[in-house]
Amino acid sequence: MTQFDGKVIAVTGAASGIGLAISERFGRAGARVALIDMDEEGVRCQEKALRTTGVEATAFPCDISREEDCRLTIQSVIALYGGIDILVNNAGITQRSAFILTDTAVYHKVMAINFFGALYCTREAINSLIARKGTIVVTSSHAGYVPLLGRTGYSASKHALHGLFESLRTEVKEQGVHIMMLCPGFTKTNLQDRALDGNGEVTRHPQSKVGKEDTPEHVAEKVFQGVIKRKRMVVLTPVGKMIYWLFRLAPGLYETVMANQLKQELLR
Repeated sequence: MTQFDGKVIAVTGAASGIGLAISERFGRAGARVALIDMDEEGVRCQEKALRTTGVEATAFPCDISREEDCRLTIQSVIALYGGIDILVNNAGITQRSAFILTDTAVYHKVMAINFFGALYCTREAINSLIARKGTIVVTSSHAGYVPLLGRTGYSASKHALHGLFESLRTEVKEQGVHIMMLCPGFTKTNLQDRALDGNGEVTRHPQSKVGKEDTPEHVAEKVFQGVIKRKRMVVLTPVGKMIYWLFRLAPGLYETVMANQLKQELLR
């Protein structure tokens, strides 16, 4: 028996990457898993795979950029499992392009998925989370607390998540709900393979990488331990921890170093 036996975890972006790894980790600990993803084929495939390992998992195809989809999906999860103990707002999209060359439609799309998707799911699940004194995990990024060249849309969406959920924490803390911000570094997922260019198409610009890439499984283990310890924020990778403090202690130096590391992306 573990403290997660019978608990219900709902994870967005669960068909692959960090979302899938989190689903697997909590499933192994006895949680019942609601896999939420717009990739219907992929999420149903992962449902079958988890069930073969003994995890109680159910796929919920959902486009989280649509409020009605989120409402119906979260209602379906609650109807099936009786409630939600842990909500992981993980689904996301990224963008790599200079501001001057980026259509405003790209900002709308990034915000619709990264910010509003998390808002919609949380708003529908909040009463259940309060009733169960549950936990909300929000996948942010280093871009949620420092600037990143060529990622104005992505950074804006992640900063917005911090504003929303760190403020929400002050409203629901006394009701027993815990909120943890997750800030992974460069991780081996397909997120960057789908990064948007300024015209809204998938960018062909190679991604610059700083430091060693993390794995989804390592991130998931840190999430698991963070939920147990009720951490407020989990910052991952040595580079991530370095830039967190560098920006706070010497923001000008951070901006110079960061720009030099990433500027080649916009020249290719």
